[in-house]
Amino acid sequence: MEQISLVTTVVDARSVADVLAASAVAGRLAASAQVGGPVDSTYWWDGRVETAQEWSVVFKTSSDRVDALVDHVRVAHPYDVPEILVTSVGSGNPAHHAWVHEQTRQ
Repeated sequence: MEQISLVTTVVDARSVADVLAASAVAGRLAASAQVGGPVDSTYWWDGRVETAQEWSVVFKTSSDRVDALVDHVRVAHPYDVPEILVTSVGSGNPAHHAWVHEQTRQ
């Protein structure tokens, strides 16, 4: 079974999330991306607790494309210190894993 990973980030606007999702899929860095939200996030920034409304983006990619996808998100992301989390998927539908791998080939 092909190994796949989920790469997750959050941004401050739906339009930004949509652009990140579309550019990663169009560039074959991800097979698909889901945008969800808004979600309320609470976090430390500049020495104080902040709360903001954000949109999440979850990318599905093959394990060998993770580094390129993370680089893409980092460069395109509007935040100074973007949250970019990578989760390796241990199991799942083998046909879906194969589809993700096929869609991330150029």
